[in-house]
Parts: sequence; structure tokens; C-alpha cells
Amino acid sequence: MAGKTVAEVTAELAELEDPKVRAVNARHGDDHGVKLGELRALARRLKTQQDLARQLWATGDSAARLLALLICRPKAFTRDELDAMLREAGTPKVHDWLLSQVVRKSPHAEELRLAWTADPDLVVASAGWELTAERVAKRPEGLDLAGLLDVVEAEMKEAPDRLQWSMNHCLARIGIEHPEHRARALAIGERLGVLKDYPTSPGCTSPYAPVWITELVRRRDDTT
Repeated sequence: MAGKTVAEVTAELAELEDPKVRAVNARHGDDHGVKLGELRALARRLKTQQDLARQLWATGDSAARLLALLICRPKAFTRDELDAMLREAGTPKVHDWLLSQVVRKSPHAEELRLAWTADPDLVVASAGWELTAERVAKRPEGLDLAGLLDVVEAEMKEAPDRLQWSMNHCLARIGIEHPEHRARALAIGERLGVLKDYPTSPGCTSPYAPVWITELVRRRDDTT
């Protein structure tokens, strides 16, 4: 499907729009009605097209932006482009896919992690903490894990929801991946009680850090 114009692609996205999907997405703060599986199928047909991806992102439409993130070349974006994209992402799903599909694969990821974590914009700061949680799990060398726990202990309880969620993710990852810090991570989670009463579907693990840590460590131990 190389050679498709942005108008042709956005028209196809409009045809995929489903009011029921939009209603479900709206409950999570998202504003599009295209099934994610259909977005992925369209991306597979379009293949990688960086210019088209930039044009789709520029439309401001969430479905178009999600598609853009699937067909772009992550390493082709500059640091400043990625910073601007995060600040204008708008909805949770676009924010999350920008991090997972693009920023994490970028050579600018570490520089952005450091800048975003300290950013006064709390949504931007949450992205920094998500990138930190990934480093905790995959590339912890050079991280001050005790220092991260200090910040979580001091600030997570009063943090706004999205930032609190990302800090809690980091707390859980420290406890899961680093046995030498596990007791303290568990103690912080228990003392702060963040997400203790979060509704969790049957078969899913609670995001409450003490439960999350304990359950994932148990599963890991059961497979070794």
C-alpha cells in the first residue's frame, strides 16, 4: 500500500470507526473508535512509511496518530520531535504507544527519561517514570535504586493519578527485579497503601505494589 495519501488513509480510518468502540474507549480517556487490531492490520499493509507517519501525526486525530506510531521509523525522530510529540499526545493510548512503540526504541530515550522525570508537567513526568521502570527491569546499571525508593516514598502518595501510577510501576519493578531492595519496596507499598483498593478483574494481578511484587516473584520462583 505504498503511495497512499494521508487523505486516503484517514478516509479508511473513518470507515473503520465504530461508535461502540468509541464509547468503550471514552471510558478510558481515549477519543477514537477504531479497534486496535484493525489499526495493526492496516499498519501491516502500509508497512514502514516515515513521511506518511509524520503527516498522520500532524492531523491531530488519535486513530491516525496511533497508526503513525505503528508505521514510523523510531530512530528517525529527533530528540526535540519526540519531546514535542509527547507533550501533544493528548490521550492515554497515544501517550502509551508513543513510549512503547517509538521512544523506547530511540537513541534519545535515556536523555528524554532524565529530562521528563524532572519535568513540571505531571503527564510528561509520568513518561519519565515509565522509562525509568523499564530501565529498572532491563538495564539497571547506573541507576540509584535506593534514591528512586526515597523519591517514591516521599512523593508517590500525594502524586496525581497518572504520575502516581507510573511511580508505583517503578516501585513494583524495583521490588520484583532486585531482591536486595525487595523488603524496603514492600514496606513502602504497605505504608503508603497506593492502589490497595484498585478494582482488579479475576485472573489479573492487582497493581497494589505488595501484591504485585509478591505474585510476580512467586511465579518466577515456580518456573525455576
